[in-house]
Order: sequence, then structure tokens, then C-alpha cells
Amino acid sequence: MRIIPAIDIIEGKCVRLSKGDYDTKKVYNEHPLEVAKQFEDHGIRYLHLVDLDGAKSSHIVNHKVLEEIASKTSLKIDFGGGLKTDEDLHIAFESGATQITGGSIAVKDPTTFFGWLKTYGREKIILGADVKNEKIAVSGWQEASEVSLIPFVKQFQKKGGNYVICTDIAKDGMLEGPAFELYQKLLNETKVHRTEIGPSGVEDFEEIGIRLIASGGISTYEELPKLQQIGCEGVIIGKAIYENRISLKQLERHIMGHGTA
Repeated sequence: MRIIPAIDIIEGKCVRLSKGDYDTKKVYNEHPLEVAKQFEDHGIRYLHLVDLDGAKSSHIVNHKVLEEIASKTSLKIDFGGGLKTDEDLHIAFESGATQITGGSIAVKDPTTFFGWLKTYGREKIILGADVKNEKIAVSGWQEASEVSLIPFVKQFQKKGGNYVICTDIAKDGMLEGPAFELYQKLLNETKVHRTEIGPSGVEDFEEIGIRLIASGGISTYEELPKLQQIGCEGVIIGKAIYENRISLKQLERHIMGHGTA
């Protein structure tokens, strides 16, 4: 399971919110590059970078922060927040993003989003499924929609999508533990069974599902093996790192010990 620390950006600074509420903003570092380098120094290879200004503005804003981190570290960065047009996507990839995450755009303009999936491929485009009561939230979590989580993800699957970040907004930034039951349900509901006739004439069964990245509510190191056990491909950790609930040393040992992150 990949360990993916999060850096959320407002006005170029590293911040965290609670339940997506911008009024709860807490600045942890004025220089996101310093934070990214700390992650890299502890063996971390991945970063989830969110442009919160972009999410509110509906266009990319903090691409210079992305460019600086991408050019001065070796981290593989997935970038989200405010990506609404082909030009936004072009800027993100040109600035150094390895992957991009689209959430609101997949609800409000699926033609554009699925066009990106077709153009860039399943390894580059992540579906951001941010939910309140299993309904997708959009516009930096400021608006609720009537789109249900499971059908939303299944549609992405049918179009060839693979990576999904799922955040239970009620848990995000609360340090009360992740949505284990929601992730288990999502993984179970999106498994695809395939059968093939082998050389001996016997049917071979193959079970394929989404590559689910858990996000929101991570509070202790002990939660990580449980997320791995239920089948999460990755986990995004934010406030638990910044509030010293999970140390970078613990994450470094986890990465070195398992060799999979």
C-alpha cells in the first residue's frame, strides 16, 4: 500500500482544513517545498498536492507551488483542485504533475473529464470521489450533489478508469479514524469478475477492482495495516502527520519494512 502524504495549498502556504471548511484553515508551513523535502528525506515517494484556491476559483491557481516541488524533489505528485479545462490540465502536467485528480469536473462536465481519461490514459487520471452521506460533493466541498458514490465510481470504471481517491468529508481533518466500512463497501461493489477458458478447458476466474486510495480521518499508525488488509492501494495522510499523531519515522519504517510504498 502506497503512503501518500498530503499538502493542501492556500495562498501558497501549507494548510489543513476540518471537514473541508475554509474557515477552519490552519497554516502549518509558509513554504510547502520544505514540507515536501522532509517527506522525501524519510523515504516517501508520493505526494497528494491540493490547490484549495483553485478548488474555490474553478481554475488552477497554485501551479507555481507544484512546479517548485516537482523540480526540486523526486516525489511523484498527484495534483487536484480547480482543474476544469484542457488548459488547466496542460498547465498541471507541464508544471510536473505525475497524475491529476478530477472531482467536480467529473460530475459537472463528464464529457470533458472522460475526454481526459481517453487522451491521457488510466494511469494519469484519478477520480476524486469526495462524499457526504455517500453523495458526491463538488466545488471544493462547498456544494452537495445528488450523485451517489457507487454508481459514480462504476461509471468511471466502465470508461476505463482505474485510480479512485475516496474521501469521507465528515471524517476529513477530524483525526477520528477513516471510513473503513465505506471503503470495504466500495471495493466489494466495484469488483469485476472475469472468466477465461484455460489450456485445459478449465475456467480461470479473475477478480479485478478499482485501485482505491483512502483519504480522510487517518489518526494513528495502527489504522494503516487495516486499510491495506481491506484492499486499499494507497492512503493519503494529512493532519495526522502535521499534528504528530503519526511520525515520519514511523512511515519511513513502514515503507522500508514492506517495500511496497
